[in-house]
Amino acid sequence: MTRRLVITGLGATTPIGGDVQTLWTNALAGTPGAKTLEHDWVEKYQLPVTFAAEVSIEPAEVLSKPETRRMDRSTQLGMVAARQAWEDAGLGRPGDEGYNLDSERVAVSFATGIGGVWTLLDSWDTLRERGPRRVMPMTVPMLMPNGAAGAISLDLGAQGGARTAVSACASGVEALDVALEMLRKGDADVVLAGGTEAAIHPLPMAAFSSLQALSKRNDDPAAASRPYDRDRDGFVMGEGAGALVVETEEHAKARGATIYAELAGSAITSDAHHITAPDPEALGASRALRRALDSAGAELGEVTHVNAHATSTPVGDKPEYAALKAVFGDHLENICVSATKSQTGHLLGAAGAVESVLTVKALHERRAPVTINLEHQDPEMPLDVVAGKPRELGDRQQVALCNSFGFGGHNAVAAFRSY
Repeated sequence: MTRRLVITGLGATTPIGGDVQTLWTNALAGTPGAKTLEHDWVEKYQLPVTFAAEVSIEPAEVLSKPETRRMDRSTQLGMVAARQAWEDAGLGRPGDEGYNLDSERVAVSFATGIGGVWTLLDSWDTLRERGPRRVMPMTVPMLMPNGAAGAISLDLGAQGGARTAVSACASGVEALDVALEMLRKGDADVVLAGGTEAAIHPLPMAAFSSLQALSKRNDDPAAASRPYDRDRDGFVMGEGAGALVVETEEHAKARGATIYAELAGSAITSDAHHITAPDPEALGASRALRRALDSAGAELGEVTHVNAHATSTPVGDKPEYAALKAVFGDHLENICVSATKSQTGHLLGAAGAVESVLTVKALHERRAPVTINLEHQDPEMPLDVVAGKPRELGDRQQVALCNSFGFGGHNAVAAFRSY
């Protein structure tokens, strides 16, 4: 019998909120997170794009000074979100009075798309300018992509495994797929799953600009991310982290946990089409959607809401629509779609994790968050996009999907069921 898995804790730090409640409130209100960057390096390197969506609360305001010195910014953000989710789940820590978790049954699955890019590039500058002896001893553990997973497992005393999915912008949802597989196989009772990214650095900004992937609306950052709009011209670089505590229903009930939703299914596929461009026929994305529904044991009619990948690029949004249409057919008319990157920007490896938090909140609160900047919907994508105000989802049991697709042809879909 397939083990039923539930979400019992949520955490996030994002451009529109440094905690889940603030994120959720602003996601319902349609709050833009993109702003003009005020760093000296923007002018120094004459970057063609001068705005991004930085986190609303700096991790240094939450973490101790020793922690910030020994962690790359991506790990800092991941730690903030992970601790929020763990506290929200009420699980406690080793050494706490009454703590009774089996540490060998607790695991971490924490993803990233790029990892410690700030540490890597700053250390290269140090080596060139000041020599090898001035390179920090902690450089390697700070720059490695699994740095967040390792640090979080240390923090929680989790000895059941510390896994890191590195699948570009699909990483955050793939971390949930890893968690689901671990729990269904019986390898763990509790998994802290999520994703983090902190790549608002001059090199990634320049590289994405060179790729013609970023919006160039320097004069109006708040309106730059506009998924499904006919005038969309690229995504907005964002940063942040999201975390979810996933555990077996049996384990959660035994300790009297609050349950937000069920992680009902997940799936990953690959396009094998192009290193950056999605398959225009969306065959891989369609397979991921179908497999996630099969994994969840869900019927098409159960699905009422999708938090879409929807990056706001001219090329990227259309294949996702094609995949949804291929899978759902006429039923797509009954599904409302939120494109929350319009508010948060694109958080790369953290996107799927933060958007999964929002998808779980949508099911728990029975409201879908809004898509902003949709002024002239592209007629080639006639979706029922939630715009203007939140959409009420109703009280019946239902399924919501979170889609994430990434460079390399990665496709990942998580299916959540209301509880």
